[in-house]
Amino acid sequence: MSLFIRFFDEAGPAAIEDLGGKCASLVNLTDAGMPVPPGFAVTTAAYTAFVELSGISDEIHALLSGLDADDVTQVDEVSARIRDLMVSRPVPDEIHAEFDEAYAALQARFSEPQPVAVRSSATAEDLPDASFAGQQDTYLWLNGRAAVAEHVRRCWASLYTSRAIVYRLKAGIPDEGLSMAVAVQKMVDARCAGVAMTLDPSNGDRSTIVIDAAWGLGETVVSGTVTPDNLHVDKVMLAVSAEHIGDKHIELVPDGTGGVAEREVEPERRGIRCLSDAEVRRIAEIAKRAEKHFGSPQDIEWAIDRALPEGENLLLLQSRPETVWAAKAAEAPATTTSGFGIDSITRSLMAQIGR
Repeated sequence: MSLFIRFFDEAGPAAIEDLGGKCASLVNLTDAGMPVPPGFAVTTAAYTAFVELSGISDEIHALLSGLDADDVTQVDEVSARIRDLMVSRPVPDEIHAEFDEAYAALQARFSEPQPVAVRSSATAEDLPDASFAGQQDTYLWLNGRAAVAEHVRRCWASLYTSRAIVYRLKAGIPDEGLSMAVAVQKMVDARCAGVAMTLDPSNGDRSTIVIDAAWGLGETVVSGTVTPDNLHVDKVMLAVSAEHIGDKHIELVPDGTGGVAEREVEPERRGIRCLSDAEVRRIAEIAKRAEKHFGSPQDIEWAIDRALPEGENLLLLQSRPETVWAAKAAEAPATTTSGFGIDSITRSLMAQIGR
């Protein structure tokens, strides 16, 4: 067991305080046997050791003290100063040593060096009562130990982007105890990708799975830069009940030099659905598995890897709790009759029937 590194397929608990929301989810999904690209987490202990031993923890708290979320100029200045601190201070040798060993061990799983994604995983991220997704940074198609290590540090610094600072201030999320893990994960060469929710986000219907899909990497869907295909799938029959084919005018693809390029999608591909019926069914199935595993409606990210054979090419990149309808359910007052909840009455009647 390592203090600063946790592989996704390593046995043991997946605590958010150690792994952040994203990495904890990836560990849980891997443990449940779902098709997650292999990788490891640089744990929150590494971030905490870095900010404490580098001496910047007190400086960060001082800069954030009394900050007005509505003062855009002040927030931008504070964000820039904190991020400069984080990318300029040395990282302890112990963290470097464990990271080097983990990166070498991950690459040893493959016959040739593989590019990786580096993804932030904050402790306040992907919680049932807070939609924190997209507040920190993700870096794709990184090659070599030096580039990956540099972008782990950039993920740490992204905990203090202007948008993340403002989000926490307005959501009342304190910075005390806030930390960041980072996922280092084999890159997916996505033919198409997107998201799926195990309820209809427009009305909360739990009998429907809604899939958004577009060509290339899923960042175009998550960021809203394309109009994706939108598919409604019956959760029992796993058949498409309604669909809208989006324009999908651009896609993000490897640029051949270890980076990502934005490319226009040919007209003939814009007007067709980017998923087959079989792929739609498999995405719906894996979304249902995630919902059952976590015990609540889920918002998942998925990708179809062009390098893998048909039937093995669907990969699950993330599963987080759905927040909008969960919050509404939590706010709704319980309906009661004579002091008893409807659920209690139903259970009582069912028990009597069963006797």
